[in-house]
Amino acid sequence: MKTNPTGWRWWLWPLRSRKVQVAVATVLVAYLAQAGLEISSETVTTVLGVGVALILGIAHEDAGGATQANRR
Repeated sequence: MKTNPTGWRWWLWPLRSRKVQVAVATVLVAYLAQAGLEISSETVTTVLGVGVALILGIAHEDAGGATQANRR
């Protein structure tokens, strides 16, 4: 039987997703750069680009896994 998360687990359960982890890390770097951390604009652009590529790659992988599971 599955139980619903309660308390702090309810707030943190989305972090189990790889897409959410990558998105949080990407937004964190962008926020730190905006807040004054000395990061070059090229580095911020690279981090954002890699973050987007990773999220799209994970989504593509998840979609491929679902398609193959339907074929079996």
